[in-house]
Formats: sequence, C-alpha cells, structure tokens
Amino acid sequence: MNLEPMQKAAVLIEALPYIQRFNRKIVVVKYGGSAMVDEELKKKVIQDVVLLKLVGFKPIIVHGGGKEISRWVGKVGMEAQFKNGLRVTDEPTMEIAEMVLNKVNKSLVATLNKLGSKSIGLCGIDGGLMTARAAEGCTGELVRVDSTILETFLAQDYTPVVAAVAQGADGGETVYSVSANLTAARLAVALKAEKLIHLVESTKLLRDPAAPEAPIPELGLSQVPAMIRSGVIPPEMALKANCSVEAVRSGVRSATLLDGSVPHAILLELLSDEGIGTMLTH
Repeated sequence: MNLEPMQKAAVLIEALPYIQRFNRKIVVVKYGGSAMVDEELKKKVIQDVVLLKLVGFKPIIVHGGGKEISRWVGKVGMEAQFKNGLRVTDEPTMEIAEMVLNKVNKSLVATLNKLGSKSIGLCGIDGGLMTARAAEGCTGELVRVDSTILETFLAQDYTPVVAAVAQGADGGETVYSVSANLTAARLAVALKAEKLIHLVESTKLLRDPAAPEAPIPELGLSQVPAMIRSGVIPPEMALKANCSVEAVRSGVRSATLLDGSVPHAILLELLSDEGIGTMLTH
C-alpha cells in the first residue's frame, strides 16, 4: 500500500480545525530576521502568507528595514547606532531608512501580487495610520494608531504590507522611524487580531536551558519579565517579547515568537497540532 497519499491527506486534515478557527480572522506578521535577508526564506514567507489568505485568513505584514538599513549606512561611511534595542535615526540615516523601507515594501508587494494575492503597500503616513512624537533625532515614539485605512483594504480583500514609518504628532511634515515590533503589536490590538507573529532572528528564545534540544512551546505573560532578567530571553529578543505581552494584554488572543530561519515556519506554526514557535498567552 502506498502511504504517501494518505500522509498528504493526514497533513491536510490536521490543518482543517486551524483553518476553521482562523477563518476571516486577522493575523499580523512582523517580518524580519533571517527571512528578510535570505531570498529563499523570503519567498517561503510570502508563499505562507498567500496560502493563509487563500484558505480564509486575513494576513497583514509589518516590516522594518533591519540589517539592510545598517548595510546601507555602512556603505556611505556612517555607523549604525542603537539604544535600548532601537535604532537611533538622525536625518541622514532617515533618508537611507526611507529608501530601504520603500524598497522592501514594494518588493514584498510585488511578490505577493505575483503569487496571486492582491496586495497594497502602506506606511504610517498613509491615511493617518500611525502618529509618533520625537524620541531621539528622527526616531519616533508611537503614540497613536488609526486602523481605518487597513480595515478598508482588508474589506476589499487586499493583503496590506506596512512599513514602520509614522507621521509627526505635531501635524508637520516630519517623518519618524518607529519600532516595527511595536508597530505590529499596536496594529494587532487596533484591528482586534486573532494572532500576532514575530519572526525572530535566533532560536535562543525557543530553547529551555534545562532541555536545550526542546523548544519552549508556551509561556504565560507573567513569566516573561523573569525570563528576560535571567537571560533565557536574550536582550535582542526582549523588545519582541515585551511587545507580544503588550498585545496579548490588550486583547490579541495570542502572540508567537517564531524562528524565521525555518522554511514555511508560519504554516508549521498555524496549521499543525504541535507548532514550532513559543506562544505567549494569558
């Protein structure tokens, strides 16, 4: 007996209850990490998003510029600076950031469209989506989210792709770079999303020090601060973890930190019984 067709059928049947659960529900994906710099991984992330869309999910992608901005900053002889995990953006760096973010945004939109999921590229300036006040230089602190424009495009069956740039709260023409991690969390809250997914750079967060070969499948929100202090959640993951906690405490059903270096990680997390990420819940 040839078991391969039966195995394929079993995979599809396993996915069925998750497809039913997430049908017409919003899932916000913070795109970054390895998936942002590896073209093959990027393609697989987009394939995952397109498949989710076709089976009834309502995905949204949020992105920053990450290493690509740092690479361009270095190419022009400048040095990337960070403070508390956030990029410090002066005016010359902001010009580079806007160029890179636009490039990343349009590339993602083009790939989604090519694979059959009509998409729209946006940033926080569009439709007054996001407002920020100055934090340091052109780095902004996100103070307001108005999800109306996203709701409009979701209702028209688009997949929005959002770059982490915000309009100045003073009503002027100043544009601020804002945390893509926080942007994803705040948009998930505003849209009453079912799920927030952070694609992360490293598997460190997913490992239990007592059993390093095994992922930590689930964390309660109250466990996160102690795990950050102890280093189980390393400093480079702390902002993502804290943003996930904020989102879940503010109404998002769950948030998952997911190793973006695993091909088709989003599908494996959302459409299988075991999943492969670390889910944060109440």
